[in-house]
Order: sequence, then structure tokens, then C-alpha cells
Amino acid sequence: MIATPALPFTPETLGVIGLGRMAQALLLPVLKGGQMAPDSVRAVVATEASAQSLSALHGLEVSTDARRAWMAPVVLLAVKPQQLADLAATAPLPMAGADGTPALLLSVLAGVSLARLQALFPGWVIVRAVPNTPCLVRAGLTALAWDERVNPAQRQWVLELFSRVGEVSELPESQLDAFLALTSSGPAFVALVAEAMADGAVAAGLPRALAQHLASRTLAGTAALLSEQELHPAQLKDMVASPGGTTIAGLRQLERAGMRSALIEAVLAAAERSRSFA
Repeated sequence: MIATPALPFTPETLGVIGLGRMAQALLLPVLKGGQMAPDSVRAVVATEASAQSLSALHGLEVSTDARRAWMAPVVLLAVKPQQLADLAATAPLPMAGADGTPALLLSVLAGVSLARLQALFPGWVIVRAVPNTPCLVRAGLTALAWDERVNPAQRQWVLELFSRVGEVSELPESQLDAFLALTSSGPAFVALVAEAMADGAVAAGLPRALAQHLASRTLAGTAALLSEQELHPAQLKDMVASPGGTTIAGLRQLERAGMRSALIEAVLAAAERSRSFA
């Protein structure tokens, strides 16, 4: 097994505000790889019960007091967008690193723009990240938009952090809402497709557990085929749909039901919702 290279810049301490599934997914590879020690992480959650259970689970210092997290030179902000204004009202001015490196705020909040973050957290250098749920199994997609003040060492640290859980794209901020709609909301759309396909298989006579397993494996295999052979989706569809066969009969029904249009509109609706948080 090839060892993961050390990060070129590592903060003395890392504040984490909101230790949910995504924050844990980002932290664990760095902790397990030895790039950061558990006692260098200052994590904050909403309740004492969550603090105790997460502390016991990961061996981290977890509390309900955000002040300790804000003292770190790098803070990962992973709360819900609706909590942002109240959190910003209590945030202190940033603490620079021991070497004078400006403090870095790394936000994974859906739809919250760099401009809004800069207004709410003056003095912080900010990165806006859009990771998706498959990061939990290190098969994720993340887009990054940068505050122009982020220095090269901080930039590389952030890239390495997200590269440990999947593929990373650097995009203009204007494209992040569309990226979020496709990659972050997309897993829910795909899950709905998987559920519906399994329901159809049950209706056709398969046991429920087997139908669910086969539906998920069909989607996974199809995604792998599209990616590894760099096929256009229409190419794969045409490979499967033989004249007068079973697949074209099913595709005809999907077109009749407007599935294509429904998915297009779902992505557009998610993008619009993301923009509303800006």
C-alpha cells in the first residue's frame, strides 16, 4: 500500500464547528493517516450528549463551546445554512497561525456565497467547498471556490484534504450552484430511481431484499461503465436497447411518463434553491 504524502501545510490546531457526517468524513482520513493528531482538533456540536458520544467514538476533544474552535488558525464550518447568522454573531476575530499565516475559514455550507461569508466573518480568508455525500465512502465529488487571499500552502492543504475523499474540481463560484444541484442533490435523485426500479422488480416478482440489492448494483455498474469507458449516456442506452426488445419498451414508457424532463427540472430546482441561500 502506498503511503499518503504529508500535507505541505498543517495547522497547529483545527477548529470544527458542526461535527456531522461530512465533517467526520473529512477528518478521519487525516487522523488515521497521521497528518493531524486527535488532540489538535477542537470540535463543536450543538448538544452535550452528541459531544460525549462523538468524543468517545473518535478520541477527539468535542464540546458545545464554539469559542475554543474559533481560536484555531483553520476552522472547518459545517453547520446548516439556517444557523449561520446566529453563529456569525458570536464569532471572534480570527487568530493567525504561529508563523503569521492568515486564519482560514473552510465552509461546506450549501449555497452560501464567498461574499456573504466574507461579510459575516471579516478578517478570515475563506474557501467555499461543495462536497457530496459519496465522500462518506471516499467516492465523492467536491468543487472549490477560492478567496483570492488564500496562499499557495493553504490552497494545497485544502486540495489534499478533499482529495482524500474523492475527486476535486476548482471552479468559478458562479458554477457552484449547478455543481451542487447535480452532485450533491443528485445522489437523492439517483436513490429515488434505485428505489423505484426495485419497486418495479418487486411488482414483477422478485423478493424485496434481492430487488434492492440488484437495483443498487445495476446503478453502480452502469456508472462504472460510463466512467471507465468514457461513454456518452446515449451510447450506453443504444448499446442496451435492441430493436423491438425489452429495454426499448421500458424506455418508451419512461419517455411517456416524462422522466427525462422531470430530472432536468429537479436539477434546475435544486440549483435555484442553492442560489437562494447566497
